Amino acid sequence: MEVEAAKSTEIRCQEMSKGGLAYEVILAEPVGVPVPRRADSPEKTPSVEEIQEKLKAAEERRRSLEASKMAAIAQKMQKIEEASRIRSEQTNNFIVNTKEALDAKMETHEEKREAYINELRARLKDHLEGVEKTRLTLEQQTMEVYKAIEEKMNTAADKRDENIKKMLERLREHEEQVRKVRAGNHERFQQLESAIQEKLQQAADRRLLLEAEQKEKLRNHNLKLAEVRSAATAKVEEITKDIENKLTTAEQNREKEMQKKLDFVKKEERRAELVRQNKSARVESAAAVTSG
Repeated sequence: MEVEAAKSTEIRCQEMSKGGLAYEVILAEPVGVPVPRRADSPEKTPSVEEIQEKLKAAEERRRSLEASKMAAIAQKMQKIEEASRIRSEQTNNFIVNTKEALDAKMETHEEKREAYINELRARLKDHLEGVEKTRLTLEQQTMEVYKAIEEKMNTAADKRDENIKKMLERLREHEEQVRKVRAGNHERFQQLESAIQEKLQQAADRRLLLEAEQKEKLRNHNLKLAEVRSAATAKVEEITKDIENKLTTAEQNREKEMQKKLDFVKKEERRAELVRQNKSARVESAAAVTSG
């Protein structure tokens, strides 16, 4: 009967709170033991030895029952300790895995941020190279305009000098021809001296007139050349001013664009820092709750 009572005894373990355990010992209901019927016999008074043997047997049964109870309790405690150890290991593994995952995410985020910043730097470099190429192109165009104007001015001056040389050459040829004709036909020139003198005078007049006309043309040409030079200078100054304005505007736009991109990069860095702080706070909070 005592063995059955020990077997029917139940120990329940329940987790009442974080980090604490409560034990509940439930004893079985009392079982009615049928009273054995004794054969009708004359009453016999038990002796002292029988009473001592019975008490000794009862003490042994009590000790056996207590030992079985303690063994059952020790087994239950071992199971509880094993469950607690497994739970602690699982909690530690969860914390380690969570920390590794967060570290991996942070490293990935840092790599993405570095890649994004490098891409922005590459774009800024390409933009600056484009601005530099535009500036060099404008300078080259300006130099070409200067060279074209200089070539036109030199060509006009060369043509003017060439025309004067041709006219003087013709005059020299004419005088040489006159001298040759005068030397070869001295007698005829004597007869026709008056006519020749008149023709020479006319030729001289025409020459003076031609020289005057040529001088007038040269003066007009010089005036036109000065006007062209002045207009060209004004045009070059206008082009130069326009180029400087464009370069100034491009530089200002480039500075504004760089400032916007730098502000955006700073904003992204602040945002990444806030995300990292929030994740660190969550990890610390989770660790604190688990350890608590």
